[in-house]
Formats: sequence, structure tokens, C-alpha cells
Amino acid sequence: MMLAIDNLSVGYDRADVLHDVSLGVQAGAITCILGANGAGKTTLIRAILGLTPPRRGRIVHEGTDIARLATHAVIARGIACIPEGRRIFPKLTVAENLRLGAYGERDADRIGERMARVFEIFPRLKERLAQLAGTMSGGEQAMVSIGRGLMSAPKLLLVDEPSLGLAPILVKENFAVIRAAHEMGITVLLVEQNVRQTLAIASRGYVLSQGRVVAAGTAAELERNPEVQQAYFG
Repeated sequence: MMLAIDNLSVGYDRADVLHDVSLGVQAGAITCILGANGAGKTTLIRAILGLTPPRRGRIVHEGTDIARLATHAVIARGIACIPEGRRIFPKLTVAENLRLGAYGERDADRIGERMARVFEIFPRLKERLAQLAGTMSGGEQAMVSIGRGLMSAPKLLLVDEPSLGLAPILVKENFAVIRAAHEMGITVLLVEQNVRQTLAIASRGYVLSQGRVVAAGTAAELERNPEVQQAYFG
């Protein structure tokens, strides 16, 4: 198990947002976390990254409890995140945005190799290296965001709501990119509301509701789950 979350409770002020959440991410797999707005998905991502320390429970990455590590130490272990809403640096060029993703790497050759891998997935970015990222289309900005996440050569990639605010054709492109990253050997934890697209590429998943895991299983099992069907498939 690459990542194991055990009885995790996380909150703000006096209220818990996550209640005794337990789940696992197998190495080499795409695992998904499904749930509506307010279910606690982004809080879970923040806890894994060390941005919101848990009140109780453990987050074990490759045998080490990282629940109370600083964010830079979590990232140094090979965990990267593509945040909700892209969050690129609009006044920097495409090249500058990508290089920021490899800020912890000092070897120019390795940075060049990582950049080349990003261009294999996003040839359009190679053509736009000098362009300010803020002047690009929404779909192109999503490519920059995902490419920047890949520049750290992560072992585990956290992807938070990749379909948020995008047109259907761009959502399809984003999910194709996530699949391509997985085929490069990267383990993916995908947090999403778009159930159909997500279950089409995930091998296993969990459903969060009001901060609790209410369903878990393979993608096929979740598709057949009556509660999931009622909540998400109408």
C-alpha cells in the first residue's frame, strides 16, 4: 500500500470536517475519492499535504506516518498535487510555471528530461513556452497546471477536482492526461464530483459524505452500488 489513511479526523475551530476516515491507495493504481461539495474531499487533500494537521489518526506513506510533517517534507517524499481551479502563475511564462514544479531539483539534465516528458503529453506547451500563462485558454492553463505537477517527478499525484469549471471537451482531455500520467508509472489519487468520468479510469474508489466514508470498492462495485446510483446517476 503506497498510502494508508487510518481513522483520520480533521477539523477547523471546534468542528470536525472528516470523521474517522480510513482508506488506502495501492501503488500503481488510480484511486478515486467521490463526493459532493462539502463532503470533505479537499480537506482530505490538505491533510495529506500537511496543510491542515489532523486531530486524530494516521497518514502512512510507504511505511512512514506523515500526518504531522511539514508540507515541504511531504513533497520531498514524492507527493505532488494538482490543485482545484488550476492556480497557475498567470504573469509567468509557461516555461517558468513548469520549472517551478521542479524547484527541489538542482540537476539541469534531470529538469530537461522531466520537461521533455511533459512535452510528450502536451506538445502544445512546447510551442507556447514563452507565452504568459494567464493569456492562455482554460484548457491550456489546465495543461500547464498538470504539467507543473509532473515536473516534480512524483510517485503519488493528488488531483483535486480536474473537471471543475471546464467545458465537457476539456474535461475529457484532462482525464486523458491523468490516464497518461498513470501509464507513466505514477500512482494517482483523484478527487472528483464527475462520477462517470472518474469511475471510467479508476480501479478503486471511496465515497465521502459529510466527512465520512459511506461506500468503498472497485470502480465496478461502486457503479453497481444502489446508494451511489441514486445519488449520482439518478
